[in-house]
Amino acid sequence: MAHELKELETWGKLTFHYALVGVLVGLGIVLFFFALNFFSPFFLHFLGNLGAYEMPAPAHEKEFFHFNALFGRGAFSSPLLLLLLASIPAFGGILVGILKFRFIEAERASELHETGVFIDAFHNKRGEISAKEGFLRGICSVLTISTGGSAGREGPSAMLGATIGSLFGRVRRLKFSERERRRLVAAGAGAGIAAIFKSPLGGAFFGIETLYRRDMEVEALIPALICSISAYIVSCSFLGLGHIYEMREYDINFLLKPISLVFFLLLGMLCVPFSIFFAHISALVKDFFFRRLKRVPNYFKPALGGLSVGGVFLLSYLLVSALSGDEDAELALTSGILGGGYGFIQLAFYGNLSLAVLVCVAVAKILATSLTLGSGGSGGSFIPSLTVGAALGGMLGEIFRMLFPGMGAEPWVFALVGAAAFFAAAANAPLTSLFVVCEISGSYELFVPALLAIVPAYMLSGKWTIYPEQTETRRESPAHRREFFVDLLEGIRVAEACTKAKDLITIPEDMTVAEALHFAEEHGHVVYPVVNEWKKMVGIVSIPDLERAREEGKSDARVGEICVREVVVAYPDEFLEDALQRMEKYGVGRLPVVKREDATASAAGGAGSGGMVSSSSGGGEVQEKRSGEMELLGIITRADIIREHCRRRTLIYRSF
Repeated sequence: MAHELKELETWGKLTFHYALVGVLVGLGIVLFFFALNFFSPFFLHFLGNLGAYEMPAPAHEKEFFHFNALFGRGAFSSPLLLLLLASIPAFGGILVGILKFRFIEAERASELHETGVFIDAFHNKRGEISAKEGFLRGICSVLTISTGGSAGREGPSAMLGATIGSLFGRVRRLKFSERERRRLVAAGAGAGIAAIFKSPLGGAFFGIETLYRRDMEVEALIPALICSISAYIVSCSFLGLGHIYEMREYDINFLLKPISLVFFLLLGMLCVPFSIFFAHISALVKDFFFRRLKRVPNYFKPALGGLSVGGVFLLSYLLVSALSGDEDAELALTSGILGGGYGFIQLAFYGNLSLAVLVCVAVAKILATSLTLGSGGSGGSFIPSLTVGAALGGMLGEIFRMLFPGMGAEPWVFALVGAAAFFAAAANAPLTSLFVVCEISGSYELFVPALLAIVPAYMLSGKWTIYPEQTETRRESPAHRREFFVDLLEGIRVAEACTKAKDLITIPEDMTVAEALHFAEEHGHVVYPVVNEWKKMVGIVSIPDLERAREEGKSDARVGEICVREVVVAYPDEFLEDALQRMEKYGVGRLPVVKREDATASAAGGAGSGGMVSSSSGGGEVQEKRSGEMELLGIITRADIIREHCRRRTLIYRSF
């Protein structure tokens, strides 16, 4: 009986803690929403001169602030005003760049967008997100979205929720374990989605499903549900009850006819190439801005991205104006490209969009979102994905109506299902897609059509994802690594199994390539450490490297000139498990074992190496790649690891 009471007490405490986290997340998201609700009309309606029009918005979402146009006329009435509107995202980019790259580590700021922060913290940071980073990214997200950057508020909401969960999990008096803290981070992220989108089920599944491409964090489901429900209640208390979007009436009997179901299946397959294009373009844009465009300061890159978004908007506007010249079409296009796309989705659910606008937004939104986030802007790709999906669905629905005019096709239903299918393909999150889209529209009758589109979209999307921080399954996640590595490697240090330095064969750096080839043939090894006159390792050379140099006419060159100087290394106090994983990661069969630098030397030496990679190990964060002089202690090979594993296992068997 005492045991049952103890379990009940533990359950009660955890439930209270999860509910409290949900309440805190809900309050944080309400503040975030009010900030967006103020600054978005200020920048776009007041400064951008969109206040002269009745801009589309979700039908059931409250607007607390309103601004009229600064110049009294709409942005579409003058080329100069139109240019002013197109330049607003660049202005937001300047502010974001200064804040983000001044106060957040440059590499982290450029590599991770807001949803990625939550995923990375769960997998690689032991569930820890700093309050400073979470707060700054929240401000940057408000600036990006409110100035017309093509990004959504859901990603920042998930990040803010995860930050609150992380901070709560680090309260010492509560004594949360690392595993419980990770659950709080996942649950907090889901609560952020539930609060901003009024979608408790969708939010809960977002928190546990977007961590992986082909798996989910089942252990965090109950915490995520409790947090999401609490955050949803708090959000509704301030922002109103009910779903945020309104749907036109539809005939469910018609939607369940075979011909309709075939088109829903086709819609799911249509979303796949667009989702792959989205993921591919996002990666290319990020690579361009932060790997190739090195001469431009990082803090200026979000402004360039915003300027490019303005260019995409202008080109799209000119195209749609030439095709239709309708002010409603121009407003729909603007709401689809600038900002998240919330108003555009509502118009798609009404079925009030022309085929030209749908096609244009389907392509332009992908480009604009990639430019916004890839250049360092802050925000999420959740709602832009729904926008693209709604455009694709509405487009196919219009084609369906043209092909079968007498059947009463309803394009707005295809827009809803398309939004679900595209996000399922782009984020590898089928259940999140299903629940979110049904909850934001208040329509649960569309499960069968939605599933028919979601299943092929999810199955055919493959390895592509808009969240590159996702791992394939729980097995690949560092958060669960030790759960799956149940073997002897967990307790054996590299120093116990490596070949010691005194037994190593090395090549002096001043030896010529021709001499080194002869030396290698005599000793029969493939790879050799290269050392200087003080026996410090300066690099690694292999027989293929030497042969390649000889073929290039460099037989008289010194080995130190052609050796690989940025070397993947191991440390003596690491576990064999970590060394083996590093061999797998870099595709090598052996690692030099070198002396670990102290924190000061590591920071100084790593600044220019370009090879810094964080890894959890027995010694904390390590530098997996190093260059410069290193004290060589030995070498560890796969054969050494296997040999030590077999030796330890034999000793255990004998003990029985």
